[in-house]
Amino acid sequence: MKKEKFKFIDLFAGLGGFHLALEELGHECVFASEIRPDLQKLYSENFPLTPIYGDITQIPVDKIPSHDVLCGGFPCQPFSQAGKRLGFSEERGNLFSNIMEILEYHKPKFVILENVQNLKNHDEGNTWKVIRMKLSNLYDVKETILSPHQFGIPQHRFRIYIVGKLKSEISICPLEDFEFPEPNHQKCDIKTVVNESSTDFMHLRNDTRNHLKIWQEFLDELYKHGGKLPTFPIWAMEFGANYDFEDLAPAFQSVIELNNKKGKFGEIVMGNTKEQCLSYLPNYAITNKSNRFPAWKIQFIKRNREFYNQHKEWIDVWLPKIKKFENSHQKFEWNCGNEENPTIFNKIIQFRPSGIRVKKPTFSPALVLTTTQIPIFPWVKLPNSSFDEDVGLKGRYMTKEEAATLQGMQRLKKYPETIPAAFKAFGNAVNVDLVKKIAEKLIKHEPNRKSINCTTAECI
Repeated sequence: MKKEKFKFIDLFAGLGGFHLALEELGHECVFASEIRPDLQKLYSENFPLTPIYGDITQIPVDKIPSHDVLCGGFPCQPFSQAGKRLGFSEERGNLFSNIMEILEYHKPKFVILENVQNLKNHDEGNTWKVIRMKLSNLYDVKETILSPHQFGIPQHRFRIYIVGKLKSEISICPLEDFEFPEPNHQKCDIKTVVNESSTDFMHLRNDTRNHLKIWQEFLDELYKHGGKLPTFPIWAMEFGANYDFEDLAPAFQSVIELNNKKGKFGEIVMGNTKEQCLSYLPNYAITNKSNRFPAWKIQFIKRNREFYNQHKEWIDVWLPKIKKFENSHQKFEWNCGNEENPTIFNKIIQFRPSGIRVKKPTFSPALVLTTTQIPIFPWVKLPNSSFDEDVGLKGRYMTKEEAATLQGMQRLKKYPETIPAAFKAFGNAVNVDLVKKIAEKLIKHEPNRKSINCTTAECI
């Protein structure tokens, strides 16, 4: 049988992840919308045959071409753990209403949507209930949460994927027996996407190299003295501290209660005002959101103090080296399990607000919008042409070409020109390879002829 060719539209198009996925399956994009002018220009250069427009809220639905599939990675910030999680109360959250308006007018056979996994939990599940209810008025709907690394693609990026089929088609092919792609748990290796000959990368600052060197010294000293890395994050500011924290958070204590305690790195708390006293404490300890710390924070503080007491002799010698680090760089998260001689320099490193995170070189963390959190590959030898001195230097940030490969976008002719712009775009993009797997199963979905929901002659 001749393969059916569908027309699809690409909403909130970004770099065109949905476009790449469905085009590779043989379908045709007849309309795209992207609010950012720089990405509109890039989209038109990468997909010159597709008309692309701006703000979808300004485009009348009757001006959008008829189509068989609506695709959209609608803005995730209103529902993301990283944002304020305002949901439908934020203007961008209401863009789902524009999706529904298009669906109600054009009634395409299929809909494929993507968003952050927290969409299901936002507002205690109420946001997802509203979305599902509205979609279900027209479509048979299914959803799942998947990550590329579950399919051997070396990026950890859980997202919710929502698919729908027009209910007028249900009697022929219900989605009740539709199944999303099943994770194959193929082994991931980040080195399959690393191009060690690349010269288009962001260099590590000397401070960054120094921070990694000093934390490696921490590992060396720990194991030299017979210790093992704990399973909890290292919060070095707690080493030497004894301020009270279990019953009442410091921000709710009096000046008398705070004074003469030991704060970060064991410094004596002194001050005539509460603000002065709190300035001696770690930044995570001065929050005034609740008069009692959450249980997890209490446990982390207790364990770090116990760890310090066990290793005080050598920690006191090492500790002055990190006192001038940025707050987040005074925290350390080792996610690699036990090693006989642990080393940072053959792992993936990410500088996060929660600390310096070290993980095995299997799959990358999810790409994010900020350059400060771009993953670091410390083992990569830098080409001699990329620097003037220190021949043989190793370690650099992930390149935008490697990020494109992680997102399945290496086929694009052009990427955003700067590394910050590229990572912002890739961080917002859908994963082409995973969308392609889902779209192929949805569009090729065959009915279960014995389905109890099939009541028409076609299903008998």
